[in-house]
Amino acid sequence: MALDGNWKVARSENYEKFMEQMGVNVMKRKLGAHDNLKITIQQEGNKFTVKESSTFRSIEIIFMLGVNFEYSLADGTELSGTWNLEGNKLVGKFNRKDNGKELQAFREVVGDELIQTYIYEGVEAKRIFKRV
Repeated sequence: MALDGNWKVARSENYEKFMEQMGVNVMKRKLGAHDNLKITIQQEGNKFTVKESSTFRSIEIIFMLGVNFEYSLADGTELSGTWNLEGNKLVGKFNRKDNGKELQAFREVVGDELIQTYIYEGVEAKRIFKRV
């Protein structure tokens, strides 16, 4: 699949505003904006393995399409939800455990870039990754 591979964040759009809307404090927002995030995506049928490595943490997330799972963001926010495949786009719908509000996430390859889009309470942010 086109999402498979190693990716490194190249730039972000509106990411700090998104983190503010999520309730991330100013210090963590400043650090998060420069986290040097690298991700590796591997798909085997409906199973995805995503490895995330940043300045702050390294984790491995394994999920099956359409199957609910739990995940913690780098700031500690806990989520529960699913990823599904719509065409060549991964579509995630997650609910925060602390307030029940929805976080949407999308991953798709456009040209030679992986575009990761987040939407929370009307604030949209993008993180654009390049293959490494």
